[in-house]
Amino acid sequence: MELSSSTPELDPTLDPAGERPANGYPAHGPTCFGGFRDLPREHGFEPLAVEGELPAELDGTLYRIGPGLLSAFGERYGHWFDGDGAVYAIRFEAGRAEGAARVVESAGLLEERRRGRRIFGGYGTRTTDVWRQLWDAFVTDDPGKNIANTSVLVWQGRLLALMEGGRPTEIARDDLHIRGETDLEGVVGRSFSAHPHYVPERRAHYNFGTRYGRQAFVDIYELPDQGRARKLAAISLTGASLIHDFVATPKHLVFFAPPLRLQMWRFLFGFGSFSENLAWRPQEGTEVLVVPIDDPERVVRFTTEAFFQWHFGHAHERGGDIVLDLVRYPDFDSNEWLRKIPFGAPKRAMHGALYRAVLEPAASRVRFEERWARACEFPVVAPSSTTGPQRFTYLSAFSSRDASAHGLPDRVAKVDVERGTADELGAEIGRYPSEPVFVPRAHAAAEDDGWLLTLVYDAREHRSFVAVTDARTMGEPVARVWFDHHLPFTFHGRWAPREQRA
Repeated sequence: MELSSSTPELDPTLDPAGERPANGYPAHGPTCFGGFRDLPREHGFEPLAVEGELPAELDGTLYRIGPGLLSAFGERYGHWFDGDGAVYAIRFEAGRAEGAARVVESAGLLEERRRGRRIFGGYGTRTTDVWRQLWDAFVTDDPGKNIANTSVLVWQGRLLALMEGGRPTEIARDDLHIRGETDLEGVVGRSFSAHPHYVPERRAHYNFGTRYGRQAFVDIYELPDQGRARKLAAISLTGASLIHDFVATPKHLVFFAPPLRLQMWRFLFGFGSFSENLAWRPQEGTEVLVVPIDDPERVVRFTTEAFFQWHFGHAHERGGDIVLDLVRYPDFDSNEWLRKIPFGAPKRAMHGALYRAVLEPAASRVRFEERWARACEFPVVAPSSTTGPQRFTYLSAFSSRDASAHGLPDRVAKVDVERGTADELGAEIGRYPSEPVFVPRAHAAAEDDGWLLTLVYDAREHRSFVAVTDARTMGEPVARVWFDHHLPFTFHGRWAPREQRA
């Protein structure tokens, strides 16, 4: 299905100032901004071109998701986070690959199409209908438009598209058509975070949803491999903060609530978007919540110096301590970078770095150690290391601080968190890799014995491909799997082995 794009044209041969250099490309090469054009067409599974040789053992499906429509009715959304979701699936089998791409046609998107205008606001986009926003907040208890654009979860054979401001959206795995929102049989309230975490020792996923009001709460959910989902607890927050991610061990769930305070009434009455009404108050510090899974009401909470994080990588227990890795920022300025990047170079550097944190719940304190100073994001680990000690973290990274002021990550890095060193897989000029997804070999002999699958946007070809790289060597990809069109930049992905595949 061809999509009629209303995204303003973005010429990948222009530099951020819109000037065309003599050699045809700006100083940093072909820019990433063509990757912010709308998805050009939707389709079911069709053969993909394979460059190189796919490992025969690679047998399953890679799912990716992100904002697929960056505009509505000739107007670009105000923030990258607000684009209507699109889900992509790449099936690998016997050295072949096929791919599918679909826009998540939410009830809100269909309503806007019927009316011929944008109605709903978003994280960084102001509403055009304040009364509708108030009605949804106080009468229908509806969180508004569910853009389902951030992450995916495969649970009990179901494919769920997630965003933190709404309920899960179920997707048909055979052709990616949209089945609609689900509350998981009456369990999920207004929101369900985009970052569930699996605890293999408990054979269950854990997740949360944030509720705003006079008192803000974090609702905690358990999704077992077998049986019904259930709500474990509702944990109060000191203030109405933004919590994007959390981390899990076999015994505890850990949340960092940064000193962001939502100016609720200004937001509800249309004086700015949700993002514009988040006030950074560093004097209040970041609240740490350690939630025992078996007794979630007995929360250990304390406050430390102010910082912000979007994503965690890993956590494990060490005696009475909890050791975890995260990309840590000194403040909330990264939000402005994320707002500006679809419109051109943000002209400010990203300043998040990989840190290790050691929590001492008994002493109500946390210690931070920088493990890799390069600007980076989207930390992931091998599934075998999810809740145990681990050595390697894989990230999307920038080749330099200057590069982060001119576009998206241009490297994939394998960081040895014990030594603080890194092996980098350098993309060619004009190629921009997404978050890596680790796929272990069937009989892995080591933590890094597996493959990295990375969706890459090629600005020169204006097409996207999946790079398949040996995680042990971090050498050139053994194979590239090409779509015949570009896929707008995605946020997160997930690998489903064949036994979990539709």
